[in-house]
Amino acid sequence: MTTPLVLKLGGALLENETALGQLFSALTAFQATASRPLILVHGGGCFVDELLTKMNIVSDKKNGLRITPQSDIGYITGALAGTANKVLMAQGIKLGAKVVGLSLADGGIATVTQSAAGLGAVGECEAGDPALLTALMNGGFLPIISSIGIDAQGQLLNVNADQAATAICETLNADLVMLSDVEGILDAEMQLIPEMNSHYADELIASGVINGGMEVKVKAALKAAVSLNRDVKLASWKVPERLVALLSGEAEGTKVSS
Repeated sequence: MTTPLVLKLGGALLENETALGQLFSALTAFQATASRPLILVHGGGCFVDELLTKMNIVSDKKNGLRITPQSDIGYITGALAGTANKVLMAQGIKLGAKVVGLSLADGGIATVTQSAAGLGAVGECEAGDPALLTALMNGGFLPIISSIGIDAQGQLLNVNADQAATAICETLNADLVMLSDVEGILDAEMQLIPEMNSHYADELIASGVINGGMEVKVKAALKAAVSLNRDVKLASWKVPERLVALLSGEAEGTKVSS
């Protein structure tokens, strides 16, 4: 089997039906020419925010990660493993893809433990067992994986989707492309940085140029670049005509290297 490609999906993409349709059309076109297995890993903060607002629950973040009280994990699981996952599956089914909706717990595809950062029901994610994903890809299925995990004690945990995608790449020794609302990593003048390494990232984090959710994303990309010994791409989903070129390895977004 050729090297799988993991796509991490996030941002407003998940609530933009037109953009999702364009993305899945690009994925179909890519697979028709590349014959390369794909895995989608997603978060869904927009669905979580919408549901918690309806429940009159205030949600806070710490260093770009959502604080998840134990009382909220059921709602967050429903939003991510339920609504967000099925919205993505629906787009794939419309285009005739053989989609399978999963969480990080299914088949042990990732190992999740509770974070020690005082965030509540939040998990840290590491590589797991590739058997299930390998069998699905060999069968021509497109796995769509939510960032909900379960630890060894049976506790539901909310995992950052960038970290989840990195763990899935480590499980499969796969390539990683992170798609978000922005074209890549931006400098202090909001200009695209074509290439990023750990030394440069440390400088920008220390100066506050990279912060919040982007800091989490960059650190996950750097971790993946080191553990996989290959470059990771951070790019935008907003230019659908360039998606196939991006997936094929052309210069788009920011290339993150170790």
